[in-house]
Amino acid sequence: MLRQILSDMFIDPDLLAELSEEQKQILFYKMREEQIRRWKEREAAMERKESLPAKSRPKKENGKSVHWKLGADKQVWVWVMGEHHLDKPYDVLCDEILAEREHLRAAKASELRKAQSLELTNSLKVQSQNCDLQALKKTEPQNVTRKAASEEASGQGPRATPTREEDKAQTKELIKKKDHEEMKQTEDEKTKEIYKSWKEDSEWQASLRKSKAADEKRRSLAKQAREDYKRLSQRGRSGDGLQSPQKPRRPPLPPKPQFLQPPGIPPKSLGNQGVIRTETSSAHKDTIRWFKEEQLPFRAGYEKNTDTIAPWFHGILTLKKANELLSTGVPGSFLIRVSEKIKGYALSYLSEEGCKHFLIDASANSYSFLGVDQLQHATLADLVEYHKEEPITSLGKELLLYPCGQQDKPPDYLELFQ
Repeated sequence: MLRQILSDMFIDPDLLAELSEEQKQILFYKMREEQIRRWKEREAAMERKESLPAKSRPKKENGKSVHWKLGADKQVWVWVMGEHHLDKPYDVLCDEILAEREHLRAAKASELRKAQSLELTNSLKVQSQNCDLQALKKTEPQNVTRKAASEEASGQGPRATPTREEDKAQTKELIKKKDHEEMKQTEDEKTKEIYKSWKEDSEWQASLRKSKAADEKRRSLAKQAREDYKRLSQRGRSGDGLQSPQKPRRPPLPPKPQFLQPPGIPPKSLGNQGVIRTETSSAHKDTIRWFKEEQLPFRAGYEKNTDTIAPWFHGILTLKKANELLSTGVPGSFLIRVSEKIKGYALSYLSEEGCKHFLIDASANSYSFLGVDQLQHATLADLVEYHKEEPITSLGKELLLYPCGQQDKPPDYLELFQ
């Protein structure tokens, strides 16, 4: 299969989805090696072709070419992010980018607020000056006539009218006083805005600290639960402590299920209907041999306390067939199938958004979902029982509620138990 992938330089998305991260990196490395090998062959062929005596071809003007950067070993230089000791981790880079974006956003917001406040201050200043000038023009003649009349009535005689310079001085003093009041008002508004922004930032920082503390508490609780479960499972396997826990005894093989064919009906083929599968496929035979030799001793596919096949267990099914079976159910329906491409299992689950598929690792004499710090279970039935009350993921809330049973006769797991 690897040769076929390297020759076509293409991998089926379904197969890629069932690979682990380490397998994906190895596959990417092999495909990269194949690209470099093909490039070297093509370059060598071009050099041989140019060295042969042939008609000289005119070179293209402004011709472009690609030159690979070579390392100390005269090989193509390749840089993989994270391998160098000076490379920053992905989380640190993301935090720096987010912090820089927040800083730029805050700077732009402060500049916009300053421009708006300055524009508002200028407009208010111009309006106040116009209003003061109009008020002075209206009140000056009335004040002058009143003063003259009062002086004549008192017998002092008319006083000299104020000159234009005095009027200008008074106007300047009024304008100066008005500007001072406006500046004070603007400073008060700025102080209020600064306090408001500081208060919002402090509230955001407090909420961020609370969320981080909640995440840390959730991680610690999950870690403690995993440790408790692992300790209890090891204690259960070791028994009362009288027997040596070096190697657990495998339970005896359960009896093979018997499926009686109704009289008058010809026997059907053992293959799953709707799935094209060749009987001579080596991968298919290897999967069946692996299940019989390594999984049957652990009662894979059986219920926890009986010798009957669990209703949620299915044979070797494709992703498409699993989706078809779950399409007739309700959210919460699930089934566990033997993967057709890897030696392991896949749990197919029907949620509100659609079908989800989770790979189950069975390589360490236990069963757990692929990933980091996953709980390990002694049997498949224990895994199903545990996730009837606990979701598979913290965000998905996938509870195993309704097992999706067989819809074909004979059942699709018959070839595994024969």
